[in-house]
Amino acid sequence: MKTEFELKTIGFIKRNNDQKMIVVDEKYRPAMKKLEDFSHIIVFWWANEADNQEARELLTCFPPYAQEIEAGMFSCRSPFRPNPIAMTVCPVLSVDHDSGVITVTDIDAGDNSPLIDIKAYFPVCDRVKNAKYPDWLNGWPEWMPDEGIGLM
Repeated sequence: MKTEFELKTIGFIKRNNDQKMIVVDEKYRPAMKKLEDFSHIIVFWWANEADNQEARELLTCFPPYAQEIEAGMFSCRSPFRPNPIAMTVCPVLSVDHDSGVITVTDIDAGDNSPLIDIKAYFPVCDRVKNAKYPDWLNGWPEWMPDEGIGLM
């Protein structure tokens, strides 16, 4: 079984004051065709600020949203993980094919975080009916708030 894989960045995340943008490298811009037809996208990005040996070896943590609970990294959304791949569902404001810029309302990636992939949000595939989650997540909204929950 293959144990190592090659990832290629396809762009980066840009945060400029209140503006959040996904910037796609010129080579990959044809892949954006028809993206403006979707209200949301799923953005996969590399949590480069958490990419160090110590963070990659963390297996449990006390999440900031449930500080009394020790959870495994696979049970939380921490950027500290064996492979710091992060994912955010983002509402799309605009798509500029010429510049490769997708303006979004919210993303929890830091400025200049490497972009790994983008997938259009398909409700039939990307949400589930009757999802189960632990009591320690009670109090979180049922749906993503319009203002998001990412970095301010």
